[in-house]
Amino acid sequence: MPSIDYKSGILKALLIVAALFVVLAGLKIAANILVPFLLSLFIAIVCHPLVKKIERFKVPKPLAILGVVLVIVTCAVYLVGLVGRSLLEMSQLLPGYLEQLRGEITWVVDRLAEFNIVVSRDLITEYFNPGVAMRLVAETLSSLGDVMKNLFLVIITVVFMLFEASSLRQKVYLALDEPDIKMQQIERFLSSVNNYLAIKTLVSVATGFCVTVMLWAAGLDFYLLWGVLAFLLNYIPNIGSIIAAIPAILLAALQFGLAPAGFIGLGYLAINTIIANLIEPRYLGRGLGLSTLVVFLSLVFWGWLLGSVGMLLSVLLTMVIKIGLENSQDGKWIAILLSGEVSEDAEVTQD
Repeated sequence: MPSIDYKSGILKALLIVAALFVVLAGLKIAANILVPFLLSLFIAIVCHPLVKKIERFKVPKPLAILGVVLVIVTCAVYLVGLVGRSLLEMSQLLPGYLEQLRGEITWVVDRLAEFNIVVSRDLITEYFNPGVAMRLVAETLSSLGDVMKNLFLVIITVVFMLFEASSLRQKVYLALDEPDIKMQQIERFLSSVNNYLAIKTLVSVATGFCVTVMLWAAGLDFYLLWGVLAFLLNYIPNIGSIIAAIPAILLAALQFGLAPAGFIGLGYLAINTIIANLIEPRYLGRGLGLSTLVVFLSLVFWGWLLGSVGMLLSVLLTMVIKIGLENSQDGKWIAILLSGEVSEDAEVTQD
């Protein structure tokens, strides 16, 4: 009998793994459809409390939804236009930046040769090529621009979701087997998402504003683009702000030299240290309760599965899975592994 149970357990595990691979393959194939829907869903979740607050001032619901959607569309169109113009100008100026870089490398190689230190000019040019970083920025922003091509579909979906939000609670309540318990879980998730997105958005706006002002004061080219990049990538936990700083520092090295670029790097470090370590934890607390390792792995996984938008939504998507596992007897242990901390009253037993 134990051997039969053992074999059935292995078979069950294999079936689960096979089903998981099938689901992931399907999500990968359907990413072009899934990404706009996920964006619409999270935008609707964020906008719903705003619509409710506007309605408290006796504003009709259609007008409230129209006002919120117009603000979103205006911001999105402005950002897309800004990024498009900046990328076009950057592509035109990039050859000049690279030529300036070759001149500085030649100067450094000649100075080193005076001390009998022979360095290959071509080798340095190959490994220190800001064009690679600039192209990476262009590809990242272009991929976000591809998502914005579906802006009309996203906005229409958001509008329908906001209109359905008031009646959705009653529908879900009637559809669930244990409505009281399940609705508490759903409301807890929505509250967590709203809290996280609201605070993270304000923090990202503050980061982008500070970066823009700093680079404007320094006279760096495309300072608005780097501010927008800092705003967007701040949604990516842990490493987003670092990635946002690299192209701006490289451009500063080309435009001003190494010493001013170092000061700009220190400015980035100061802004991210103050905001990420002092301001954000004060209002966000423990965030959504995910460990740092899980946050990083989710960033890699969702970025591979859904692209740039998956990276931006990685924490929220992982939190959806975590909450679902917390309410499942079979998957509760996985939710504990995903958590950042173990509660103090949890008992750890050893055989």
